[in-house]
Amino acid sequence: MNEYDSNRIYDLVSTIGFTKTKIKNEANCFILNTCHIREKATEKVYDEIGRVKKDFKNLKKPLVIISGCVAQAESEEMMKREPYIDMVIGPQSYHKINDLILNYQRKKERFNETEFDVIKKFDELQKVSNSQSKISSYLTIQEGCDKFCHFCVVPYTRGPEYSRPIKQIIDEANILVENGAKEIILLGQNVNAYNFYEKNKNYRLSSIIRELNDIKKLKRIRFTTSHPKDMTEDLINCYKDCKKLMPFLHLPIQSGSNHILKSMNRKHDKEYYISVIEKLKKINREIKISSDFIVGYPGESKNDFMDTVKLIEKVGFINSYSFIFSPRPGTPASDKKLNGTTENLQRLKEIQRILENFQIKNNEKYLNQFCEVLIENKVNSGEKFFGRTRYMTPVIFESEKCNLGEIVDVKITSFNQKNLFGIHKTNTYKAA
Repeated sequence: MNEYDSNRIYDLVSTIGFTKTKIKNEANCFILNTCHIREKATEKVYDEIGRVKKDFKNLKKPLVIISGCVAQAESEEMMKREPYIDMVIGPQSYHKINDLILNYQRKKERFNETEFDVIKKFDELQKVSNSQSKISSYLTIQEGCDKFCHFCVVPYTRGPEYSRPIKQIIDEANILVENGAKEIILLGQNVNAYNFYEKNKNYRLSSIIRELNDIKKLKRIRFTTSHPKDMTEDLINCYKDCKKLMPFLHLPIQSGSNHILKSMNRKHDKEYYISVIEKLKKINREIKISSDFIVGYPGESKNDFMDTVKLIEKVGFINSYSFIFSPRPGTPASDKKLNGTTENLQRLKEIQRILENFQIKNNEKYLNQFCEVLIENKVNSGEKFFGRTRYMTPVIFESEKCNLGEIVDVKITSFNQKNLFGIHKTNTYKAA
């Protein structure tokens, strides 16, 4: 979502004369778009500002703007801690950036803008065309979250759930496709909570998927990130008859222990989570799942951890992200007593070992097989191509002849934990 926001911020500032530069010392404005999910992300902001200060020590100071969730959560603290910052803009206020920049240029006064104004934000963004021209493009449909998981800062930095009007979404999707997108990834902090009511009709995520499925030039549809409680029957059914919806779902559970899930306020147990996966696989046997895991959540016992291990072994996730619990200020879990650091590290290593083994076993199945790959770009050397399978697995391959945006059959010749490697020959070509 931060990548989407960053692209849209550039679309906005380009209308008042700004252009991108790859030469750092030539810039007269730096915008650091930030994330607040983990503690290290906050410190990275100050590290980056330190580098800018060093680079511009003997040059005219550039305008320095901090946007995103760190800006929202720590606006006053940031202004006090770092005088080099000129402006702080929250993620629901960045549509105001042009007026804020012009106002700063006139008055030279430091200030922060962190109001929750999400409805106006998307209304304003609709006036500026999305310039993103990637083969695989992001599209935000929903922001905020009402779940209030005890470890999560999102409800405090992004606000309550808001679903964009469906017409805005479809119009923007069509623009992205005309710009060259062959795949659209629908985004939301809780994307499958999308719920827009208009003219006596209720639109859900399934409504958007079915609309996108009818766009002729679009080849693939994905969405992230989902909450298990919002995997409704209408959404599950999309995996049966929407051929462009990829048979891959990122469905975070965070823990395999019902005790920890309750402590996290996740609003589901592991049995419910497994039942959702069983429904999906009954609808479409090709579906594969990835997830997120928090290790060392306050109060996690060895038995709780082993419940997570058992869940992983039962489901067989093809790709997952795992982290040691990181307390975020202002969340209910931030006040809880932390587990021992050494024990947490041991558990993280163990769970990552198990997850990596599943990842390797899944990739091994591709060896000497053909798989469909959407070509996204050329590798730096220009001699190879990069794309992804239907399951988001990266593929680097050689080709006699192919073009970006095509879907081709690639024969896999080798693999590692994260990537597949292969060869594409013209006689295996599939027209996009």
